[in-house]
Amino acid sequence: MAGSTRKPIFLSGKKVNLRPFSKADIPIVTRWINNPDIREFGFIPFPQTEKQEDEWFNKLGANDKNVTLAIETKRGVLIGSISIMGINWKDRVGSTGALIGEKEYWGKGLGTDAKMTLLDYAFNDLNLHKICSNVVASNKRSFRYNLRCGYKIEGTRRKHKFIKGKYVDFVEFGIFKDEWLPIWRRYKKTGKVR
Repeated sequence: MAGSTRKPIFLSGKKVNLRPFSKADIPIVTRWINNPDIREFGFIPFPQTEKQEDEWFNKLGANDKNVTLAIETKRGVLIGSISIMGINWKDRVGSTGALIGEKEYWGKGLGTDAKMTLLDYAFNDLNLHKICSNVVASNKRSFRYNLRCGYKIEGTRRKHKFIKGKYVDFVEFGIFKDEWLPIWRRYKKTGKVR
């Protein structure tokens, strides 16, 4: 439709759409990054300004090693961010990371839908061989979410991250396309990963 202000949808899942970020999203992302409940498991320990987030935004799409998309509800509410990072095109390996910044959307399966949709893109469009993910062991929600999506624990970096006054383990996950495909088929058919 001519003159529409609707944001472009890059990938469409069952519950969410994944789209490019826009400059208008910067204040929302800045709020997420500075929220103590979200920042606890992130890796940015210092306050972030809109100027810093604007600089982050301006680097999006600057190379073919990172794909970062906004997670949006089917009604168009921006709720998070998801990425494939550090893509190694020779080995065909990348890492995913996700953030649901709007707490009222936690625990509703939206992050799982975003991850499954992104994995479909990673394996079936980008032809990646393996996808990794790293999780702070104390982040139980993210830990369970990776296991639900089919990732396997590959190793633990003991006492690797300092969070809330103590060192915690950093768990490394990985999944191959052939491990993920049966889960994807079930998800497409039933909307459930298990």
